Amino acid sequence: MGGFMEKPETEKQAREGHGNGLRYCVSSMQGWRMQMEDNHSAACRLKDPFSMWSYFAVFDGHAGNEISQHCAEHLLNTILEAESFSKHMYEAGIREGFLQLDEDMRKLYERNQGGSTAICVFVAPDKIYLANCGDSRAVISRNGAAVISTEDHKPFSPKEQERIQNAGGSVMIKRVNGTLAVSRAFGDYDFKNDISKSAVDQMVSPEPDITVCNRSENDEFMVIACDGIWDVMTSSEVCEFISSRLLVTYDLPMIVNSILDICLHKGSRDNMTLLLLLLPGAPKVDMDAVKAERNLDQTIIQITKEVIEKHEVHDFETLIRLMKRMSINIPNLPPGGGLYAKYYIIEQAFHEKFPDTPTEIYDYFSM
Repeated sequence: MGGFMEKPETEKQAREGHGNGLRYCVSSMQGWRMQMEDNHSAACRLKDPFSMWSYFAVFDGHAGNEISQHCAEHLLNTILEAESFSKHMYEAGIREGFLQLDEDMRKLYERNQGGSTAICVFVAPDKIYLANCGDSRAVISRNGAAVISTEDHKPFSPKEQERIQNAGGSVMIKRVNGTLAVSRAFGDYDFKNDISKSAVDQMVSPEPDITVCNRSENDEFMVIACDGIWDVMTSSEVCEFISSRLLVTYDLPMIVNSILDICLHKGSRDNMTLLLLLLPGAPKVDMDAVKAERNLDQTIIQITKEVIEKHEVHDFETLIRLMKRMSINIPNLPPGGGLYAKYYIIEQAFHEKFPDTPTEIYDYFSM
């Protein structure tokens, strides 16, 4: 939903935090959208009696940001106040909290056309709870691989399509009634008006799928992100890229912001928010990997200069076209990111030769 600007808004808002043995960084970028509709929440330590628990969430709004903002401000407390959660029935409590918040918001936003997906994670001392409602996604990397992931709620998946049709709706052009691209969400009350059916049986359901897994010493990190990321990168690509970056830098904002840039250059047209959560088993910086990375950067700089000279390049667009063709011959590019991850290195070399020539090109890797 929503239109696009003539050029993307690339300013990023990054924030870091730590606690309970965890470290996180979350960053957002408006991109091509007319409005920033994403919101997020992060709490490394919850209030008693859950002080050893942590909570992280990303909310991807559509048709406005009111619903996503309200969720960011209220979902956690609504879950913690749920009767089931207070009785240590955590899965039931999370579900209860989702349904209660959606009902609470109906009183405020029933005439609002907007909605929001939600992906939230509770990290307890011994378990991790992932709750998903919509097409945002959380992924756990373990032993260098994306091993646990939530399931996206798309209208054309068999389970979701059956519910939509049973509620009197249809799936056209992969959308609910031809308009909404997600089958579960907060808000979207125009799709929740059948009084003969329960909240979870409406065309669009606020019910989350909940995944519970035991924590392991091999858990490395989690990625919690909206579909602006997953539309252009797979879970494996994102995790492989992060794993390789953690070996060469402690700078989490640089890692997270790099993924936003990669997704922009791969063609993502949506708002983007990504939260990277480091678990105790996260990879550590390795000096051999750092040395290899420096050598790679120097190689790319040298190749860039050679391309500029050989082909008499004077504009950045032409340079990128040529570098793209040559990228298959550049060894050891970051996995999952490839040449996209080295845009800033190419730009640096170009600016040394042409300091006053602009480099604002956004669709070059799809040319």
